[in-house]
Amino acid sequence: MTIGSDRLQRRMARGAAFLGSEVAILGGAMSWVSERNLVSAISNAGGFGVIACGAMTPALLDAEIAATQAMTDKPFGVNLITMHPDLVELIAVCTRHKVGHVVLAGGLPPKGSLEAIKAGGAKVICFAPTLALAKKLIRSGVDALVIEGMEAGGHIGPVSTSVLAQEMLPEIAELVPVFVAGGIGRGEAIAGYLDMGAAGVQLGTRFVCGTESIAHANFKKAFIRASARDAIASVQLDARLPVIPVRALKNAAGELFSAKQREVAGHLDEGRVAMGEAQLQIEHYWAGALRRAVVDGDVEHGSVMAGQSVGMVTKEEPVADIIVELMGQAAAALEARAA
Repeated sequence: MTIGSDRLQRRMARGAAFLGSEVAILGGAMSWVSERNLVSAISNAGGFGVIACGAMTPALLDAEIAATQAMTDKPFGVNLITMHPDLVELIAVCTRHKVGHVVLAGGLPPKGSLEAIKAGGAKVICFAPTLALAKKLIRSGVDALVIEGMEAGGHIGPVSTSVLAQEMLPEIAELVPVFVAGGIGRGEAIAGYLDMGAAGVQLGTRFVCGTESIAHANFKKAFIRASARDAIASVQLDARLPVIPVRALKNAAGELFSAKQREVAGHLDEGRVAMGEAQLQIEHYWAGALRRAVVDGDVEHGSVMAGQSVGMVTKEEPVADIIVELMGQAAAALEARAA
């Protein structure tokens, strides 16, 4: 074993032990993409796959977990959206299947959700966009945190990964395992965040073009052709509609989203919809637009959600090869620092 790979194993030991995986790499939960095939492939390759529940019903999630368990005997997690109306039932589904890790995304966990997950025997992982929220979540009993920068794909916050890591890791990395996400495309970056105190990392964009990913061929081709600057964030047009920005490849869908915002804002002006319903219409737009791109292959009018690391996705390849390459790059980076 080289100095670099030995050092990498030591750096990843805490995160890998927490996840129960060989390497401390979480698969980012991407709706329509992170399902049984990709999730089991990531876990079988030594990483930690995560099912994206998204808008699934409890019955659909039940079937997805069972199907994933049939494809891997390695640990994997389930990502649940905190605003899902059936959150309590979804947590119960995870408990019935003895899912070991539940990732909560989309805001502060509703009252009782953390307790319900932990009572079922699972560990809770939450997203922390600010240091204050991270400390609050730690006090509330979460087992680990993901800090995700605005370079990521899908819904994003306003701060870059490197700034979040510098601000938050020195303050919280000793308290709970912290996984860094957003814009990570090579192992050298993984090594850097591990050296800063991260327990591991989360990657989504790099896995979209995994051979095992069911994303439509058009979706994968769009990733392979794209550069980092093609992955742009959506723009909020009306202050009354606090739309969380979404990062996706530039196409006609961006213009369609602007039109959708104008349409919903007009309905608000006319009193045809309440604020809550207006915001829900915006979220439903994204869910439908993403499905059109991932499942149907309409990469012009659908939402091709991608992080800025998309420029480092150059070919379709097995998930295991992606993980081996990342680990090799990280080990080599640590070897060079030890020299």
